[in-house]
Amino acid sequence: MYLAQLSKLQPPKLSQSVHREECTQCFDNQDGPLGIDVCLTCFNGGCVDPDRHHALTHYKKSGHSFALNVKRRRKPSSRRGEGEEPPTKITKLAVSEEREEDKYVHTVVLKSYEDGLEHPELSTDPLVQSLSDGILKSLSSGRQSEVQSWEEEITFCEHTLTLEQLATGPILASGLAHCSQCELKENLWLCLTCGSLGCGRKQYGGVSGGNGHGLNHFDETGHPVSVKLGTITPEGQADIHCYVCNDSKVDPEIASHLSTFGINIQTQTKTEKSMTELQIEHNLKYDFSLTGEDGKALESIFGPGLTGLSNLGNSCYMASVIQTLFSLSSFQQAYHPSASEHWEKCAEPLPADCVTCQMHKLADGLLSGRYSVPSSAQEHLPLSHDSPTPVFQDGVRPVGFKALIGKGHEEFSTMKQQDSEEFFTHLLKVLRRTLKRTQDSSGELDPTKVFTFAMEQRLQCTSCHRVRYRTDELDVVSVAVPAIEESKDVEGKIVYRDVLLTDLLDILTGDEGLEYTCPQCDKTVIAHKRSRFATFPDVLVIHAKKFQLVNWVPTKLDIPINLPPSDNLSLDKYIGEGLQATEVELPEDKPEPSGLPAFNAEAMAQLEGMGFPTVRCQKALLATGNADPTAAMDWLFAHMEDPGIDDPITVGVSSSKGPEPSPEQVAMLSDMGFAPAQARKALRETGGDTERAIEWLFNHPDDTGEDVTMGDAPEGSPSTAKELPGTKRLPATYRLKAFISHKGPSVHSGHYVVHIKHQGLVPRTSTETVDGEPEEGWVLFNDEKVVKADKESVRDLKRLAYLYIFEKV
Repeated sequence: MYLAQLSKLQPPKLSQSVHREECTQCFDNQDGPLGIDVCLTCFNGGCVDPDRHHALTHYKKSGHSFALNVKRRRKPSSRRGEGEEPPTKITKLAVSEEREEDKYVHTVVLKSYEDGLEHPELSTDPLVQSLSDGILKSLSSGRQSEVQSWEEEITFCEHTLTLEQLATGPILASGLAHCSQCELKENLWLCLTCGSLGCGRKQYGGVSGGNGHGLNHFDETGHPVSVKLGTITPEGQADIHCYVCNDSKVDPEIASHLSTFGINIQTQTKTEKSMTELQIEHNLKYDFSLTGEDGKALESIFGPGLTGLSNLGNSCYMASVIQTLFSLSSFQQAYHPSASEHWEKCAEPLPADCVTCQMHKLADGLLSGRYSVPSSAQEHLPLSHDSPTPVFQDGVRPVGFKALIGKGHEEFSTMKQQDSEEFFTHLLKVLRRTLKRTQDSSGELDPTKVFTFAMEQRLQCTSCHRVRYRTDELDVVSVAVPAIEESKDVEGKIVYRDVLLTDLLDILTGDEGLEYTCPQCDKTVIAHKRSRFATFPDVLVIHAKKFQLVNWVPTKLDIPINLPPSDNLSLDKYIGEGLQATEVELPEDKPEPSGLPAFNAEAMAQLEGMGFPTVRCQKALLATGNADPTAAMDWLFAHMEDPGIDDPITVGVSSSKGPEPSPEQVAMLSDMGFAPAQARKALRETGGDTERAIEWLFNHPDDTGEDVTMGDAPEGSPSTAKELPGTKRLPATYRLKAFISHKGPSVHSGHYVVHIKHQGLVPRTSTETVDGEPEEGWVLFNDEKVVKADKESVRDLKRLAYLYIFEKV
């Protein structure tokens, strides 16, 4: 009877996702005692826990009767040797498929949900065996995502293809050669133009030493391409770096170019680790200190809200943000209590394709405490901070969440390190887009509202003294941190002067002079710009912009920031007062003769002052609402490699906003939950670019799409005030809830961790209480490692944090 039904099923195709590692709605996995049921129709993975029964729920919703219960256990001695190096991959950084049969033993049993029984007697049937083999030999959904996102092709560039070499002689043999400006004999880079030897930069926290003399040589001469000695192989592989592109490249004529300097690649032996190997090794070993000031290991802790997130490879930027969000009551209430209710009624056929399902899954995994247990490999060890071997947890693996949230994004779909603040804003956009599409029918809470507030921008002409007010809705307060060099340490690293967080807010909200073409005076004048809080958020996120541009790459600076006493921050003095009775408003800016909209003068001045070409500044402002220079700058960094980025802007003949969008484009955005009027306006504002239109819509959530501006109303008539997010209620006092720290030279390398204040937990170095409330302590979330934070490390890392998260008291 069953065989006739099974004959209609097919093994998974190569392109299909097979969720055989863990449940798509919770983190129960195939290594657990009950295993995972994999649907033989759509290959969804569901747990068989009697309380959650996600596999049974899938059957009831889909009607898919047959599943394969998959369990696995690790074979002994299957781990790679401790000293074994990663395989050499010079032209492609990739994760290759591992053979599971070499590492694990699998047990599979056919299950029918029609009768609720397992049928081991059918396991030897060729049809069942074919289905089982197809599932077990397929690349699992999690592994498939990792392989695709680790792919990083290294190609040639115009500088390697058109390399010109100057006449020169052989260089010194290996072991005798050293940097031309210091005595270093390792991490040497040979200039392929003139043969100069220069040491490289320090890499990955000092794993590879260097003084940057190779870069100095490029700065002085402009010679673009160098090769790292010690990485050259007889097969013609080597680490090649183009300083102009600031990236790894391939030189198709490397053998010929090296022969100019007396190097025969056929006789070369690889003696140093490649940059790929150093990166992989560094990502595996890079760690924040997990010892206290007394030298003892910090105490591992377990329980609800204390679950770690396993590092998927350069995913610490994501883990730090996720842990922060789910420490907030708004996210806990939105996604944890209602998890089972959502799973029952979710309209998506596959939970792996539903953003809300994956958020509920994360909430369940992090807050339930079920997975916050000692690692199975360490569970025999005592749970004591005095233990010489710290006991950590395995953590849950948010593979499905990462694949879904990063889908289609040029940065977050990769396995490269990313910026935590950029991921935070991207995640909020994805959550809001999802809620906008489903909220009307589901009534689900929007937890992202706690971050949103309005910033009041006031501009005053110093000639006619008229003013203009504008409010911008934001989720993050970005403060520029001045880099004032104070000294150098023993290693020659620059030590920067401390700054106060309140001083940074003073700068942000202070008066700023800029050139402005006043529409009232009809001339260029000096105007005063000032920012104030029009409203305050429930949760204040402060982004410390502690980096400078080096070859258009943001380089992070370790500038200490001192917080107010007791980590309490008052914003009362920064509240905006709006248009006063004694003030007269400026008329609207006059349109540009070119037919383009009038670009925000102050934003243009700031962007052009950073060296961006005018046309790029204009495109960035068009894409981000023509208001916020910070948002425009972020857009510029994300689109610097776009083809046609420097092409002139084209506008429609009859409209200064752009051509009328096609019905297909409007329908596409309407399907995402936007009103047709909103869709049309967004497409007009962005020249018909659908991706930019979506970005514009989320930067203007309250824009109805009707082209009505302040200039349409008679001068002096009252404006229609829209309801602003946040609150005007005073006092606006905040207390630090969490802070995300970063180690490394750039926001796109290094390692992120987060400290979160946890109720009812006191570090062993502290006995403080706050106003009679339950005692709180800091918890360090370092990927899967969750420990009581040391008081001294909290103090030091807090000053060097990248993101500060405050809750309104």
